[in-house]
Amino acid sequence: MLLPSAGRLSPYSDCTRPVASPSGYKTRANGVNIIRSAFLKGLEDVDHSPPQDFETIFLRHYAAVLRVVGGIVGDAAAAEDVTQETFLRLYRSPPQDHTHIRAWLYRVAANLAANHLRRERRRAYHEAVQTSYSRANEGVADVEDKVVQDDEAFRVRVALTKLSPRDRACLWLRYTGASYAEIAAALGIKRNAVGTVLARARAKFKDHYAKEGG
Repeated sequence: MLLPSAGRLSPYSDCTRPVASPSGYKTRANGVNIIRSAFLKGLEDVDHSPPQDFETIFLRHYAAVLRVVGGIVGDAAAAEDVTQETFLRLYRSPPQDHTHIRAWLYRVAANLAANHLRRERRRAYHEAVQTSYSRANEGVADVEDKVVQDDEAFRVRVALTKLSPRDRACLWLRYTGASYAEIAAALGIKRNAVGTVLARARAKFKDHYAKEGG
């Protein structure tokens, strides 16, 4: 099995479905407008002018970036934080050339997501060890299984971070229900190339996952 089922990723099940579904942040046009307004309001005291077309870029790409980040980090709140940090970096240090702005956003978001995963894995490991010790005398038989399941979920996400931003985005867009046409539009490739890109991304993921002990 290439990607685990939602059940096997239960610690992060809120992001194994399309990220647009949880209440709290809708990725439809109206919802993104609200997020954009709140984001810009939070920057009112920043002594920095926004890059050209920032609001247009935000509205056009926020939902796609959030969706992909949600799939990588596996937590709705963390996905929103990483996505907003991505656009904050765009606001503060935009690339000189906006021709490939989507690829730039994916690259920044993927790096931030990878950093988040590393921190989270360290934290979760220590928490799991503490939990196993604290419950050892309570006769809790499933603690070890829970630790193993959590570690498997992390191996999946670590393997994902080793893919290129495009491959990672392609996998998660498809996994969360995007059509070939939607993937093509999000990645800036032809629709008839999506199948090839997806197959190669799956093969690379499988290889990285195996090396992680999956």
